[in-house]
Amino acid sequence: MVRASQSEKQATHERIVAEAARQIRERGTRQPGIAEIMGAAGLTHGGFYKHFASRDELIAAAAEQAMRAAEPVVAASLAAEDPLAAFTDWYVSSAHRDDPGDGCGVAALAGDAARDGAVRGAYRAQVARYLELLQEMLGDEDPARRQRAAVTLSALVGAVVIARALGDTPTSDALLADVGDAVRERRLLPAD
Repeated sequence: MVRASQSEKQATHERIVAEAARQIRERGTRQPGIAEIMGAAGLTHGGFYKHFASRDELIAAAAEQAMRAAEPVVAASLAAEDPLAAFTDWYVSSAHRDDPGDGCGVAALAGDAARDGAVRGAYRAQVARYLELLQEMLGDEDPARRQRAAVTLSALVGAVVIARALGDTPTSDALLADVGDAVRERRLLPAD
């Protein structure tokens, strides 16, 4: 019997975590079972315990990866002429609403983070990163940028969570558009 190399084992481990991260963003942390995740990753259920001691260990790793899912969008946004507008355009897009499996873990896992300690740590860390990022995007000249960042993040995440609950409807589209406009135009808090 040929044993997998360390690099092959690591690649397989990463594939399992990536699939679990996608599935928990789509369906929450309670839904996907080990067999389902392994099958979607192109593996058998029997190989699971070569990579993880428990399902909880996998879910914790998947939550951390899910929280980093938006990093390419964040990097592209920071390179844009108006980083806040670029990030907002993606965040409140119908594409983001309609594809939670490839979207931001903060919007997808809000309910799970409130109930699941394995998810909560990764969730808290990502919220802190987003708050720092949004403060940077709001600029040094804004003395209330910490408060504005908190309100902005809450508006963006809340809009996506509500829009997903409404589905692909005119009300959902209008909600995303209205929140996006308010964020881009920095109308969430009155001027100082």
